Amino acid sequence: MSLPPGFLDELRTRVSLTQVVGRKVMWDPRKSNQGKGDMWAPCPFHQEKSASFHVDDRKGFYYCFGCQAKGDAISFIRETENVDFMEAVKILASEAGMPMPQRDPQAQKKADRRTLLIEVMEQAVQYFRMQLNAGGGAAARAYLDGRQLPEATRAKFEIGFAPDGWQGLWDHLRSKDVPEELILACGLAKASSKGNKPYDTFRNRIMFPIRDARGRAIAFGGRAMDPNDNAKYLNSPETELFDKGRSLYNQAFVREAAGKGQTLIVAEGYMDVIALSQAGFEATVAPLGTAVTEEQLRLLWRMSPEPIIALDGDTAGIRAARRVIDLALPLLEAGQSLRFAVLPEGQDPDDLIKAKGASAMQAVVEGARPMVSLLWERETEGKVFDSPERRAGLDKVLKEAIRRIKDPSIRTHYGQEIDRMRRDLFFPPRVRDAKGVWKAKGPAVQSSTRASYLVSGENGSEERLREAVILATLILHPVLISDYEGTLEMMDFSDPMHARLRDVLLRRPETDAQAQQDAIGEVMGPEVLENLFAPRHVQIAPAVRNAGDAEVAKMCVAEELAKLKARRGVRREIDEAMEDLTGVADEGLTWRLQQAAEALNKAERSETEDKATYEQGENGVLIDRDERQALDKLLQGIKFTK
Repeated sequence: MSLPPGFLDELRTRVSLTQVVGRKVMWDPRKSNQGKGDMWAPCPFHQEKSASFHVDDRKGFYYCFGCQAKGDAISFIRETENVDFMEAVKILASEAGMPMPQRDPQAQKKADRRTLLIEVMEQAVQYFRMQLNAGGGAAARAYLDGRQLPEATRAKFEIGFAPDGWQGLWDHLRSKDVPEELILACGLAKASSKGNKPYDTFRNRIMFPIRDARGRAIAFGGRAMDPNDNAKYLNSPETELFDKGRSLYNQAFVREAAGKGQTLIVAEGYMDVIALSQAGFEATVAPLGTAVTEEQLRLLWRMSPEPIIALDGDTAGIRAARRVIDLALPLLEAGQSLRFAVLPEGQDPDDLIKAKGASAMQAVVEGARPMVSLLWERETEGKVFDSPERRAGLDKVLKEAIRRIKDPSIRTHYGQEIDRMRRDLFFPPRVRDAKGVWKAKGPAVQSSTRASYLVSGENGSEERLREAVILATLILHPVLISDYEGTLEMMDFSDPMHARLRDVLLRRPETDAQAQQDAIGEVMGPEVLENLFAPRHVQIAPAVRNAGDAEVAKMCVAEELAKLKARRGVRREIDEAMEDLTGVADEGLTWRLQQAAEALNKAERSETEDKATYEQGENGVLIDRDERQALDKLLQGIKFTK
């Protein structure tokens, strides 16, 4: 069975070689770099203990330095599954969600035709290059000089010029015996509705060749020289070679730069890509005059796990960025996301670089924001939430957006981050000023105040205090860490710093309190411990005040864990109950809430319940038995003298 042209290219684009190979090997975490798609493992084709089998996910190629096995995803399936070429293609196509094409006896003819079309496109590239350097290209050269594009840059991007004539390219290609039908099929000319000779698609425009991932010319983009032209930029029509929703400008040349660690940037247009490349940002691509598509996102993620969408700081640019959010949410995976860099208002990358240099653009890139930040901004910017109904409306919109995320772990983390931003909006931290008036917390607040969760007034502050007490106790009594290792691993910390502290305690447990603190300071810095112990409620915790009493410490950790579990259980039950209330409330709902409340009360009583044993004195007053015995012992030891 012959496959249609482009099918295998599309299949290799959609399938991750790392995922295909990962089913058969165990990756070496010391040598592998998942972010760059650079993975190592013991070879599945011969017996070995060292990791000599290398997968380059961006290039879609594997190689074993031991047995010299090499190939792509198709050959790997063939060798490991013992199937033929076509069966391997079917397996991969099924995983990629691509239907296998029907038997096409004309497939070879189509492949031959595709080759012919590409040859015609290459002739057009050379023609436009020649016209730029000819006498008729003087105005175009002057424009490029004004944009500070030297000859080296023009040559690298093969920039050309389409003269202001109706049949310039048509006549040139026909003089080379190129069939009329192929010129029309390439989208280089259009048939006349008046029965005249076909006319050129591009006229009086600076030309930018568009190449596919294999570097083959498949289309053109043209910038109008006439400022009054209705279309400032014009792309080739879609053809047998060109599908603009599956292509990116400059995609053939960014893989190497991205593979070397450069940040993959998605700009708006051709000139943005060229300006960024000149400034050293070589891993830059652009969609082709349309909003980013799902296929383009998958192409981007094949090159980099976290591309940066860099858009102009005008209303249209920000609106385009926000549209990408809805497209990307269902496609998110662990380690696969987007960040957004919004340029200063009224500037594109070329403007910014010329005005302030490459360092200014680098600062914009480094300041790129996570997608959850733009999602929040999109739903809250310019809106007032001064009523329960408006706040409920915001909650509904955000929940609907988060539900579109298929990955459960990412969905959870998005929910937590949205909840944090929601608390900051509805319940901003407040402090008293010099006059005793409560005001929103500002930058002048002392570090000790910032560390006080209760002063902040945020929801969940009590939970974070309990987490802090648990961690502080374990740091002062590291011998207890092994007793709670499993609980700590499964514990969901509400404070990211607490989660990092937990990880350090589990990775580098010590037997001595000072050694444990030194280990934490080495990994996270000394200020982390300072912030952890700063809150007053941590300082007065029994296990912290009595740092030498291991028994008190163990009881303290157990008690705080029980309270955390109970409190979070109540919150989960209430959240579920609120959802269930949209249906028919029954006795089961009431019983669940009652059970959760009793569990919480039981856990809370462990802190407040008075466990002392009392005796009644001669005057009827209740006396703590332990205190009475201590007093009697003291009195017996006193010797009275005459």
